[in-house]
Amino acid sequence: MNNFHSTAFFVKHPFRIEDLKVPHRHDMRKRFTVVKTIELSKIDYDNFVADLCVDRTFIEENKGFCHINEDGVWLCLLVKQRGQPDGVLVMPDGSDYPKYAAYYPGEEDEQ
Repeated sequence: MNNFHSTAFFVKHPFRIEDLKVPHRHDMRKRFTVVKTIELSKIDYDNFVADLCVDRTFIEENKGFCHINEDGVWLCLLVKQRGQPDGVLVMPDGSDYPKYAAYYPGEEDEQ
């Protein structure tokens, strides 16, 4: 089992994907692990990233997997467009929308 955890900068209550692509201090990044990847069609993904404040069925159905573990690692969902490497890390924190979210550039930094 790989104990390597990536890090990401999570934004509280983001509105659009552009809100996740902001400059930030490196020490504000959180360790995370993807517990489930949700792949959407292009139109559904475009709709999702254009309005991150809307309740989503796929988040409601999977939010039970998401929490911060005893080591401080954020167990979150990865929502991405089918066939694309990048996406949005979602920590619903009990909500049906991304209460916290981070931009995920892809897997190029993983071993």
